[in-house]
Amino acid sequence: MPEKLTLVSFDLCPYVQRAAIVLNEKGVPFERVDIDLENKPDWFLKISPRGKVPVLQVGDDVLFESTAIVEYLDETHEPRLHPDNPIQRARHRAWMEFGSAALSDIWTIETTGDQAAFDKAVAALKEKFARLEAELGDGPYFAGQKFTVVDAVFAPVFRYFETFDTITELGIFDGLTKVQAWRRALAERPSVRNAVAPDFSDRLRRFLAKKGGLLARKQAVTT
Repeated sequence: MPEKLTLVSFDLCPYVQRAAIVLNEKGVPFERVDIDLENKPDWFLKISPRGKVPVLQVGDDVLFESTAIVEYLDETHEPRLHPDNPIQRARHRAWMEFGSAALSDIWTIETTGDQAAFDKAVAALKEKFARLEAELGDGPYFAGQKFTVVDAVFAPVFRYFETFDTITELGIFDGLTKVQAWRRALAERPSVRNAVAPDFSDRLRRFLAKKGGLLARKQAVTT
């Protein structure tokens, strides 16, 4: 009998989303337990060394850190989402880290009240996505026709802009036709859509308002 998988999550977290996307892509049954990150239960703090989500419980074992979780899932469940070629696989892992770096810029955009820091983060994202534009082929996904772990990493990155675009025009994707097409293809993928709750955008807006940064002020003007 397969071991029970439980994903401890908070679905605004992009690292949780990448794990959920991989689970969905592989058709692996799992239970999802959402927690309040501002009031973390004691049982969670006992199993998460850094007090962060996601955590994947595999039977009696516990895995933490999204990269470790994704790698475990790809090693143990078909279809494999990493390339077979070791060089390509290593390159994909490097691009996964690139996606995590983009999330740091997004966090600044979400939370900062400083215009200079905001503008610097927008510029950094433009540069990162321009590098992706040069890396992408004919699509629809990062490596062509096959959905990979890199796609699972960037889908949550792009999801933020579904809400950001309704608040202000950042111009981050201007002229990046391949990145824009990739973003649209990922948004249509069932595994990506089902990685978050239907009210994700509303929840993100409430999060922005609570942070009270520049984006929250722009949001207040548009609502």
